[in-house]
Formats: sequence, C-alpha cells, structure tokens
Amino acid sequence: MKLSKISIVIPLFNEKRTILKILKRVEKAKIGQIKKEIIIVDDGSSDGTGQILKKLEGRKNYKIYYHSENKGKGAALKTGFLHTTGEVVIVQDADLEYNPTDYPLLLAPFLKNGADVVYGSRFLTGLPRRIIYFWHQVGNKWLTLLSNIATGLNLSDMETGYKAFRGDLIRKIAPTLKSPRFGFEPEITAKILKKGEKIFEVPIETKPRDYQEGKKIKASLRDSGFNVLTPPKHLDGKNPKNICNKNASGKGVQLELTVPLREQFVSDSGPTDTFYRYAAAVSKALQK
Repeated sequence: MKLSKISIVIPLFNEKRTILKILKRVEKAKIGQIKKEIIIVDDGSSDGTGQILKKLEGRKNYKIYYHSENKGKGAALKTGFLHTTGEVVIVQDADLEYNPTDYPLLLAPFLKNGADVVYGSRFLTGLPRRIIYFWHQVGNKWLTLLSNIATGLNLSDMETGYKAFRGDLIRKIAPTLKSPRFGFEPEITAKILKKGEKIFEVPIETKPRDYQEGKKIKASLRDSGFNVLTPPKHLDGKNPKNICNKNASGKGVQLELTVPLREQFVSDSGPTDTFYRYAAAVSKALQK
C-alpha cells in the first residue's frame, strides 16, 4: 500500500488540560512525506474544551465536530470515521497516554505487509512502563480473552486505544456501528473478523494516567469485565451447555462456538450485546 495521507481521529470529552499538548505531538510526529488529516470530535465537553477548539477552527488540515451532549467514545469515533479521507485512519486518545511517536510502528504493517487493520498492543512491548492499577490490567486481559474465545482470534490487547484501519474499510463499517461507548472495542473487532480482514499487532509505549491526572475509567468489577460472571436476567434459567460442555471425563471444559451463535456474534444487529451474553454464559458454565 502506498500512503499519501492518513486521518487521525481524536475523540475527546473534558480534556482542556491536554488537548493542545496532544495536538502538538500529533503535528510533530514524523511519518515522512505522508500528510496528516486531523479530525477532532468533542463529545459534549463541559470544562471549556469546546472554547479551545473554537479557536482552532479553520486551521489547515483540521476538521472539528461537536456533539451537543455526551454520547460516548464509540459515538464520537463513528462521527469522526465518517468524515475521514485518508488511506489509513488512526484512533488517537487526547489524554497523553498514547504517544504519536508510535505512528511509524502502526503504519509499517500497511506499508510492508498489506495489513487491513493494526492494533497497538500495550502488552507486547519490552519497553519501560509505569506500574499502575492492577485491576485495569486484569480487566483488559479478561475482556481480550473473552473476545478471543468468541472470535477465534489471538489478540493480546483487544481494548487498546491505538487502532489503525484501512480508510475505505472503516468508512464502510462506520455506518453500522451500534455501540456508543466502550463497547466499540469488541464490536469493531467482531465486524473486522466477519469481513475476514488481515489484522496485525505491534508493540507500543503508553503512559497511563492516574485519577488525579484526569483518568475517567474507574477500577470497579464492572469496568474490569467481571460483570460477565453474573449472567444478565434474560439469561437466567437458560442452559449454556449448547456452547460450553464438560468433556466425557467430566473434568475438563470444551468450548463449542456453534455456527449459528458465531453468525449472531458477528452480525450487524448487535455484536456487542451478543458478546457479553455469550461471555456470561461461558463464565457461568466454567464455574460448574
């Protein structure tokens, strides 16, 4: 693939302390002669972020959009994706956790290996990293495991904030996205699987924030993914044995992702809801 322009989509909510810093880093990121299209989506900020963005309107290579209310990261990304024009689209958080100096790493598989999608993994790198929040890492790895069980992929970091897509691919998928918040991560992964696209992972460096620095996701059981251990009410009384059975010895567990369930999981009608319902059923069966 030859690249002349990439689109960088930045969804944000109440990031007045970091937005100008991240934009400076994005502009300085070295990617050769490839042009950058910077697309910012303000998801209903109430801390003055919008006023800062108003001053940037009209800047060359910038597109800025506003949601009248907070709809969620997934909704902000959908808005941004629909306005991209680059051959590759990169998701960039505005909180300084992900460093734009990693853009060459994200772009390399497109240029050299014919990639359709690239995930930047926080768990493949051997670089120094800040030690912080045990339960966040547990939650990330748990959700990645459940996603891998359901999709048959072997990702190390499904929840990563650094995702890059072939431009025409994400523009085609964007109108079908249903999850307005963080359900975007398993949903987009499932839809990429359905299309049979080539997915690569590359190691990236991150600098996690703590709550004093503005981190928004709380370390709760629900946020860690452990809510799936308790099936939702509409699963009560249903037998999960059709997808998760004990083997003949009664000592092991054999996961059986049936064709109908797999098709439902990657369908356009609600892959994220199906993902969590499937995860709940599997988790319940594993405890028996």
